[in-house]
Amino acid sequence: MTTTTTGATGPRGATGAYAPQPGAAPLGRMIAAQAVLETKMLLRNGEQLLLTVVIPTLLLVLFSSVDIVDTGTGESVDFLAPGVLALAVMSTAFTGQAIATGFERRYGVLKRLAASPLPRWGLMTAKTLSVLVTEVLQIALLTVIAFALGWSPQGNPAAVLLLLLLGTAAFSGLGLLMAGTLKAEATLAAANLVFLLLLVGGGVIVPLDRFPDAAQSVLGLLPISALSDGLRDVLQHGADMPWGDLGILAVWAVAGLAAAGKFFRWE
Repeated sequence: MTTTTTGATGPRGATGAYAPQPGAAPLGRMIAAQAVLETKMLLRNGEQLLLTVVIPTLLLVLFSSVDIVDTGTGESVDFLAPGVLALAVMSTAFTGQAIATGFERRYGVLKRLAASPLPRWGLMTAKTLSVLVTEVLQIALLTVIAFALGWSPQGNPAAVLLLLLLGTAAFSGLGLLMAGTLKAEATLAAANLVFLLLLVGGGVIVPLDRFPDAAQSVLGLLPISALSDGLRDVLQHGADMPWGDLGILAVWAVAGLAAAGKFFRWE
């Protein structure tokens, strides 16, 4: 006589469909779910939307419509649009990510996520994907507005994409470095201060040639200057590949991500 072990719906050997299988979900699914969550949290945050969408949009419309800054070009929007695109990347990848991650670290969110099945590098990947999704939405919105204002871009789309990716990597590394080493309040203050300083001195709305020669040499090495100048060379002047600006961004990306990986504290 034999005994058959049955499950909830019948012999286990026959179906087994409802046998419990504890364990983590596939890694790709975990990263995708975390990326969706990070994106939803960002889009629901009014302060983040002000920083990443409202301010760049207002700057583009205001300075393109009113002759406030002498850009030295025929159409102000042709000069301003690439700079505002660079500002949008910085606002999301650096300022917004630094502030959000800093407070997640303070409130113990990162500590709890680090104890989950999602590996730490997977969490950073999810945050990066969230940044990229947000940037796509930003760039699409700003591009539509710039076209409505009379923007006529030109140049190599591959160069634009490479500049945006390297700029995102550079600012992400710096933002994570700041969020992982400073207290949340200090990160909030420092990230906003850096945002304002680079907005004025990074070639976004004021051409770098308006500054003294000595200052130009220093400001030209900043990631926001390299990104805005590179985008302007391609989109306004039709350059093929701005290798100098790409090189500056690559150095900042490698240095920032390496420093963030070494010094980032999860608690």
